[in-house]
Formats: sequence, structure tokens, C-alpha cells
Amino acid sequence: MGNIVAIVGRPNVGKSTLFNRLIQRREAIVDAVSGVTRDRHYGKTDWNGVEFSMIDTGGYVVGSDDVFESEIDKQVELAIDEADAIIFMVDVESGVTGMDTEIAQILRKIKKPVFLVVNKVDSSKRENDAVEFYSLGLGEYFTIASINGSGTGDLLDAIVKALPEVEEKNEDDLPRFAVVGRPNAGKSSFINALIGEDRYIVTDIAGTTRDSIDTKYNRFGFEFNLVDTAGIRKKSKVKEDLEFYSVMRSVRAIEHSDVCILLIDATRGFEGQDQNIFWLAEKNKKGVVILVNKWDLVEKDTHSTKQFEEKIRHEIAPFTDVPILFMSALTKQRIFKAIETAVEVFENRKRRISTSKLNDTMLGIVKHNPPPANKGKYIKIKYCMQLPTPTPQFAFFANLPQYVKDPYKRYVENKMREIFDFTGVPITIYFRKK
Repeated sequence: MGNIVAIVGRPNVGKSTLFNRLIQRREAIVDAVSGVTRDRHYGKTDWNGVEFSMIDTGGYVVGSDDVFESEIDKQVELAIDEADAIIFMVDVESGVTGMDTEIAQILRKIKKPVFLVVNKVDSSKRENDAVEFYSLGLGEYFTIASINGSGTGDLLDAIVKALPEVEEKNEDDLPRFAVVGRPNAGKSSFINALIGEDRYIVTDIAGTTRDSIDTKYNRFGFEFNLVDTAGIRKKSKVKEDLEFYSVMRSVRAIEHSDVCILLIDATRGFEGQDQNIFWLAEKNKKGVVILVNKWDLVEKDTHSTKQFEEKIRHEIAPFTDVPILFMSALTKQRIFKAIETAVEVFENRKRRISTSKLNDTMLGIVKHNPPPANKGKYIKIKYCMQLPTPTPQFAFFANLPQYVKDPYKRYVENKMREIFDFTGVPITIYFRKK
């Protein structure tokens, strides 16, 4: 769970290039899953051991070339509300523009660290041209060329220094469930149905993240913390439907939880935005439960639960081993089952498998069905173990690990899911040299 750094600036100054560059090293590892990167506007990066999330606001503007000033202002406001530090990017080729001045005016008033970054500086002449950006009144600036990465090291050093210390997780080891989903999926009604009019709340902890409310629950024989993103600060100046806003909120809540309860609206189906939130949870290695809310409003003859469920699983592939429940916050149908399932997923995520048991089970399976030979070389897997990581990760030691391809990794993962029950939990499998 870390800090968020947002990149703002007008279109075409190179925000996405910088963003891709900064998260690249990490992404390359994180996203080895059959090359699926579904959304390029959010990523994790770390610099000198400090990990933080990057948000590229540029990707959220509709029709980025003819952006209206108001859209940009809205984004800057959002970044100010939600991020811990802001990179404000300008372009040395076009010099200071009216829009730059306008953004600078907003940014000068805030208390958070702002880094003015002058892009496309790839020669000493350009270095001299950059001086005019002092006129923005934001003090020192950083010159970079995001295309080849020069200057990004100094920038990252400064950012990491300025980020606030990340608060450690609460002392209690209770499971933390985040209720996430698009605006209007019914998050508030679900939470109210859970709390019940009698308010079974033991304590109200002031939100540990600046804006999400943690509620400690003790009900149905379960004790857990609920991270609620539903009722948070509905700002009139921010259109609730702004995709970027719900993504920002979800990032915070997801990073801060153990299991994400993703609420989707049955009347709208599983949409791109739901997929993004799902993928954020998977990328952060969180447990996931999908709740299809408002199921009472759907014409049943056209949609069987089975069809609906298959469609969702198709959208979330390859990680499809996720519980999907059909419920209604309004009629309170199956809300208890939802919590029960979240607790099961939480338990699955903590599961440790002894090395002897793992080897007894898995070595037989891989021997019986070994990876396909590559260039006439046979791959032998000799030993496997669970790594001492907070989420389930496994290493399989082989003579030629580099020849083990994705389909085989998925085969091994699916076998392990069948045998050891990791439903709802992303697991990582590495093949390594013995």
C-alpha cells in the first residue's frame, strides 16, 4: 500500500511516454501473464526500494487532441485531491502556453509536492530554452527527455524524497475487505444492508487512507474491517461518472485491502471499467469476489445466471478462478453469503503448503505430464516450494526453466488451484534453475 504520483499537463507533452518509461521495468515482470496489459494509465514502480503507484491522467481525457480547458482543469483538480505528489509536465518545443500558465496557477496554491518537468530537452540549446519555465512560479524544474529517459533518475530521486511516509497497516490482523465498483453499482446500498439499521458497528476508525472509511464489523460470527469507497466525498465539481475518479478511488481502496469485493450492476453487465478495477485487484495480488448486484431487476428468461457468469469469466481470463455471486442489496438476498465467501478467499490467500506435501503432489503430476520438449531438449522439474511471500507464490526448479512456456505455467497453476483451493486468489508460479 503506497503513495500515488499523478502526471498532469496538456495533451501531447509526452506524459504517457514518461509514464511508460517509469513503470516499464516493473511492468515487464508483473505483466508476464500472457502479455495482457489492459490499461496503460495505472502502474506500480519502485525507485531505490520505495514503491509507489503512477497515474497518467492523460489517458482519461476523451478525444485527447481537442481537449477543452475545462477537462484539463478537472483532471488537475482530481490529481490534487487524490495524489500524494504531482508531476506537471511541459514541453520545451512549444514553450510556455496559456494552458500551462493556467495549470500552474492551480498548482501554486496547493500544499503537496509539485514537480515541474520540462520534456524534450535533448541538447544544451534546449537546456537554455527551458529557463523560461521559471516564469510559471513553481521554482526549480527538472529537464528530461522521456523518449530516452535522460534526467528521469534525478526526478525520481526527488519524488521519492518528497513522498510522505507510508503508514503501516493497523495493528489488528483482521481481514480488510474493500467494496469497489463503478459509480452507481450499488456499493452504498450493499454496505448499508450489511450494517443493517441496527448498526452492528464495533468501532469507527477514522479512515487510514485519507478518504476511505474503515468500519470494524463483528457480525455473522466474522470480524473484519470494511474499506468503504462508496460514500466518500461526493464532490459537486467532479462529475461522478468520470472514469478517472472511480479508478483513483479504487486504487486507494484496493491497495489498502486483502480482498476486493467487486460490485457490478446486473442491468449493465460487466463493462470495461469493471474489468479495469478487477485487473487492478489482480495486479496488486488481492483476493477477489465478484458480486452481481440488482439481480432482482434482470429479466430472468433471457439471462440465466450460467450465461451471465460465463460471459464474465470470458472477460476476466486468464484468471477465472474467482467466486461470482448473484445478489441484491435491496432485498438483502445473499449478502451474508457474500461476506462468507470473502472470508473464504481471505483464508485461501493466507494458505501455506508444506514443501513435502507440495512435492508429493505436484512432482507426480509434472512427471506424468511434463512440459513439451524444446529443440529436442527435455525439461525435468525436480523440486518445488512455496516462497515466503505474503501472497501465494511458488518456485519450481528445473534443468531448463527458460524453455517452460506460458501454456504449461497455466496448466500447473490450474492443477494447483484444483488441488489446494486458491479460489479468488491470484497465484504466481516461477520456474527457476536448480
